[in-house]
Amino acid sequence: MMDDTEEQSQKLQSNEEVIEELTRDLESSCIEADKNSVQNFTSDADTNNSNVTSDSWDVINKEHNGNNSNNAQSTDFLEDIDEELLKDREVDLTEAEKVTLKDKAEKLKNEGNVLYKDGEYAQAISIYTQGLQTCPLAYDKERSILYANRAAAKTKCQTEKDSAISDCTKAIELNSSYVKAYIRRAQLYEETDKLDEALDDFKKVLTFDPSHTEANHAIRRLPPLINERNEKLKTEMLSKLKDLGNMVLKPFGLSTNNFELQQDPNSGGYSVKFKQDPR
Repeated sequence: MMDDTEEQSQKLQSNEEVIEELTRDLESSCIEADKNSVQNFTSDADTNNSNVTSDSWDVINKEHNGNNSNNAQSTDFLEDIDEELLKDREVDLTEAEKVTLKDKAEKLKNEGNVLYKDGEYAQAISIYTQGLQTCPLAYDKERSILYANRAAAKTKCQTEKDSAISDCTKAIELNSSYVKAYIRRAQLYEETDKLDEALDDFKKVLTFDPSHTEANHAIRRLPPLINERNEKLKTEMLSKLKDLGNMVLKPFGLSTNNFELQQDPNSGGYSVKFKQDPR
């Protein structure tokens, strides 16, 4: 049996699909990011590197204090990571060579973190991408952090939020208990009006950290917003359906005002009653 939240979410999806169908040709949007090839790193890596820890890999939380003028800059990076190509590359690699590549990827990650803190978000995205192209697939945790860091940088670019969500999802796939990735994705979901998905992610965070302040606030704050949004969508849907009904009925000299819904007080069901004079 579905709880109230799941049932509301299911109804919402149906409403949104109807509205989208009725207004398919009324709205359109397209955000494209330039995708240029990023140089493949094939030179020998610097092996003078310290041991990798979770903290050393993860991007620093401190936000850049300057303005975010770099949000609009071109993100000339190769976003997609060809994992099949990486698999083929790694077939003949020794363990030592894999470690060398991991160390090289860590250096790229650190470079990306510096760029991120300096507000150079597009350049940070490019460097994190190079890190993902370099780090062997066997290192799930390190790759997860690279994806999450790239998502953080993409969040600063207003045209990259959907892509940032995808990166958070990839980070979670690689590390299912990555709280920071869940939080970032939840924030992005809310910013893109995907409130149900945001609520689900905040709830997931609480399974790992029941005392998480932001998640606890969110699970109390979001349900009323979801209900408000549902009612708005319901009103929009009924309005569109009414307009469609009037268009169909007009040749017959009728309108939706000729019909009214009556609820059976016993069964709770509805029936349609025709009114010859809608006044």
